[in-house]
Amino acid sequence: MNFFANNMKRLAAGTNREILRLALPSIVSNITVPLLGLVDVAIVGHMGAASCIGAIAVGGVLFNLVYWNFGFLRMGTSGLTAQARGRGDGEETARVLARALGVAAISSVIILLLQYPVERLALPLLEATGEVGEQAAIYFRVCVWGAPAVLGLYCFKGWFIGMQNSRYPMFIAIAVNVLNIACSLCLVYLFGMKVEGVALGTVIAQYAGLAMATWLWRREYPLPRGVFAPRECFRRREMRLFLVMNRDIFLRTTCLIVVTLFFTAAGTRQGEVVLAVNTLLMQLFTLFSYIMDGFAHAAEALVGRRVGEGNRAGTRRVIRHLFGWGAGLSALFTLLYAVGGSAFLSLLTSSREVTRVAGEYFYWVLAIPFAGFAAFLWDGILIGATATRQMLLAMLIAVGGFFLVYHGIPAGGNHVLWLAFIVYLALRGGMQTLFFGRVERSLFDR
Repeated sequence: MNFFANNMKRLAAGTNREILRLALPSIVSNITVPLLGLVDVAIVGHMGAASCIGAIAVGGVLFNLVYWNFGFLRMGTSGLTAQARGRGDGEETARVLARALGVAAISSVIILLLQYPVERLALPLLEATGEVGEQAAIYFRVCVWGAPAVLGLYCFKGWFIGMQNSRYPMFIAIAVNVLNIACSLCLVYLFGMKVEGVALGTVIAQYAGLAMATWLWRREYPLPRGVFAPRECFRRREMRLFLVMNRDIFLRTTCLIVVTLFFTAAGTRQGEVVLAVNTLLMQLFTLFSYIMDGFAHAAEALVGRRVGEGNRAGTRRVIRHLFGWGAGLSALFTLLYAVGGSAFLSLLTSSREVTRVAGEYFYWVLAIPFAGFAAFLWDGILIGATATRQMLLAMLIAVGGFFLVYHGIPAGGNHVLWLAFIVYLALRGGMQTLFFGRVERSLFDR
């Protein structure tokens, strides 16, 4: 009995170490993501022209909308790579990367070819007119040439995570941010450039990050001769699986963007104060999401590997420990928000009216961690299991629930908007929980 208990403790400790080894660097990487935009805003903020700040803000939103839809290049790559690694198929892990980079290259060409119509359509939709519109167009025309580097980095990040290595994406993210700061400052203050200098600094940093990723990959993962033969890399069966997965993730991401944009638009219709309040409160959700996304990345790698090994017990053990971390962190964040949330909001705004109104809706933020943590974890688990169809179905049901609640309760105002958002988060996690039983049987009862 003691022998069994000791073994179980060792397994639990080992699983938790694996989770943290992958989750913590991913969390650091996630936190660095908004720093690129913040650095650009900080630099142009000292130019003395409000239009430059507006241009960076508009350009940042535009590129987020463009690149967010290509997140499938990271997510689809990580799950397939982890499963191939679990099977011990080193050649297939390399070919997954080749397929992802091939799709990224084609997607980049499409983005570059369509840059003019995208600019002409998007800037008016974002209400970027006058000097802001002109500067935003300049920023866009320079930054769009970074698309190949950005999409390539998505592929490498997913591949490294699938190979159980989340340290390299962290190193790359830190290097990209440091170089972006250095290049942008140099181009603006030494060469007298303005918005175009900030944009060019960002592009230089992105390509440097891609070069660094390629170098780390070549150094750490030597490949047998002929592994990248096109006939092997782009076989119909494997390409079909890769593209079907990516289609599901793409559609799922589109649904996520629809909810995010609708949430913002619904707040805008209720006036400037409510919009400001919702924007500030969503920062608390974003902070929580950065943490949980780190554990979702760990889920992709660890579940994918165990599925590849055919290890049902190991898969269940990883999921159990992931949900233990999720529940614990949800309790911690709920407590932190309850105790220090008001102080955090005061750091973000000095407006007493915004702070006062935020207090009327703050209890919705307290519901976010427990309503949402399962959605994040199941996303990672299902990506690792390459069960993206179930992830998409859960998202469709959750989006339906969001709009049903919002439009089903008349004259509810901002409280109903937040209720709809909480329902949406809970439905995503709940439906994926229901779907996983069938996924597990399809994976291990064949």
